[in-house]
Amino acid sequence: MIIDNPLMGIYLERPNRFTMVVDVGGERRLAHLKDPGRLKELLIPGNDVIVRKATGKERKTEFDVIALRRGDEWVLVNSGFHSDIAASIIESGLVDEFRGFRVKKREYRFGKSRIDFLLSSGTEEMLVEVKGCTLVNGEVALFPDAPTVRGRRHLEELASALSIGYKSSVLFLVFGENSRYFSPNIEMDPEFSYALKEAHAKGVNVIAYSFRTVLDDSVRVEPLRRIPVIWP
Repeated sequence: MIIDNPLMGIYLERPNRFTMVVDVGGERRLAHLKDPGRLKELLIPGNDVIVRKATGKERKTEFDVIALRRGDEWVLVNSGFHSDIAASIIESGLVDEFRGFRVKKREYRFGKSRIDFLLSSGTEEMLVEVKGCTLVNGEVALFPDAPTVRGRRHLEELASALSIGYKSSVLFLVFGENSRYFSPNIEMDPEFSYALKEAHAKGVNVIAYSFRTVLDDSVRVEPLRRIPVIWP
């Protein structure tokens, strides 16, 4: 994926969940943050941030946040790009469980939830929920970085779909090129972690794939590798 027209800024503060104050060209500006996580390891005053001029009328924020720096790498923190990144991986042939499947519908209504994708392959259909993962401890990527009741409900829906003939998968997009493993973050959200393990035991595919984010004239989000899941 390529994201055009990036601008450099400096993170100053986060007055609420979805708003950041950034320094762009020496001026304080408001930017929209689409990642609802805590991002404590990234939201450090003075940290470098990539933003892009926002489009659309009647917005209170002038920019959209794209990525934040972690050490020598950039971390994508804009969930608005997750669907397109996931679709490219699903249809790339890089993941065994998705081979032969194509995206039939996005934002598919199932039960009491909207599941990110409905895939099809002949007479088979698969539900896929996508989660973006930015928290990395050493070589281990962890999800979630904040408790998520909604995330647990999605897992329950995916598991229930198996009994009526669907295949089901959850795809974790890991934004960290140094990540070598993925694990549910049991210390942050034990209920989600146990629900993920239970869903996997019932037959839901749990897939983690790592990406790197590169900045030059544009921002490029490049797939790296599938990484193994470590269970608590």
